[in-house]
Amino acid sequence: MRIREEIINALKNNLPVVAFESTVIAHGLPYPKNLEIFRNLENIAREMGCIPATIGIFRGEIVVGLTEKEIVEFIEDSPVKVGTREIPYVCALKKSAATTVSATAKIASLSGIKVFATGGIGGVHKGEWDVSQDLLELSKTNIIVVSTGCKSILDVKKTLEFLETFQVIVVGYKTEYFPIFYNGISSYKIDRVDSVEHIRNIYNIKNEISINGSILVANPIPEEYVISEDEMKKYLSIVEKEMDAKNISGKDVTPYTLKRLVELSKGKTLEANITLLENNAKLACDIAKSLVKL
Repeated sequence: MRIREEIINALKNNLPVVAFESTVIAHGLPYPKNLEIFRNLENIAREMGCIPATIGIFRGEIVVGLTEKEIVEFIEDSPVKVGTREIPYVCALKKSAATTVSATAKIASLSGIKVFATGGIGGVHKGEWDVSQDLLELSKTNIIVVSTGCKSILDVKKTLEFLETFQVIVVGYKTEYFPIFYNGISSYKIDRVDSVEHIRNIYNIKNEISINGSILVANPIPEEYVISEDEMKKYLSIVEKEMDAKNISGKDVTPYTLKRLVELSKGKTLEANITLLENNAKLACDIAKSLVKL
């Protein structure tokens, strides 16, 4: 594992570091928007006084803090998508791989990073048994993950039940309802926090009494970017029929869905996706700064 020197120095000197995943860059956003969002997230972190750490596996090497030059080459390598389970495989075969929430959380935690900003977490899918590795990793890894809940293609109720059963702390930032990506908030209640200091205190107490697992901070998309549930259902119905016809399943579901949603919504979902990523990055930076205050 290679950690960029700037990040090593920041961690040694108790400076705030925020991790970002590479799946959203390689599989979640179209080119060249993916490079643009990489730059935007890195710039947001720096402008807010934090050090960004984009994580991926580049030709068999786990990298914490991919540079822009590496990101360009990384995308050109057509990286596969990996969760925690697949890390040893892609490293052994010297492949490039984009890390999902589970793999990014694991690597970030091993590096000493305490805060990770993403878009949405994986969860329990509707229909046939299909559960994301993200949920199990969150139950084992000590990190704060800022996300806009999960996507509406998932079974939200079962996802929340899974998180509860596996003792993942879920809090809504300035909301008592679990967010659903583009759709705003759901009807499912969660515990509410109103400040980053609340999150810091929960994290510190959790560690003091040795409770394993992550804190999932659910941060709703800004209201002006919400896409109605009815509109999303219309798009998702088309996408689901297409995936059934093409036998698309497992890890291929999310990239295909995101790509088709952009096309069907004429770019509205892309704009919403970028906005929520940037919004989560800002909150993650505030949390990271709060954690390093003496």
